[in-house]
Amino acid sequence: MNEKVKEKVEKAIEEIRPNLQADGGDIELVDVDNGIAKVKLKGACASCPMSTMTIKWGVESFLKRKVPEITKVETV
Repeated sequence: MNEKVKEKVEKAIEEIRPNLQADGGDIELVDVDNGIAKVKLKGACASCPMSTMTIKWGVESFLKRKVPEITKVETV
């Protein structure tokens, strides 16, 4: 996937990052491949039992709205 899409995802993650940091966590974009954003949860988010829901209902839905080229978000 081109660098422009990756830049858009990075920008969108910067918008959502404060929400995760407020709960003691963080998120890092690892890669974007064929419409799939691969992210790594850090801090409190890495071990949180709710992290799957955070990714699906929070991060994924937000990124899909902001960057239409994204079809899925996976944690790595």
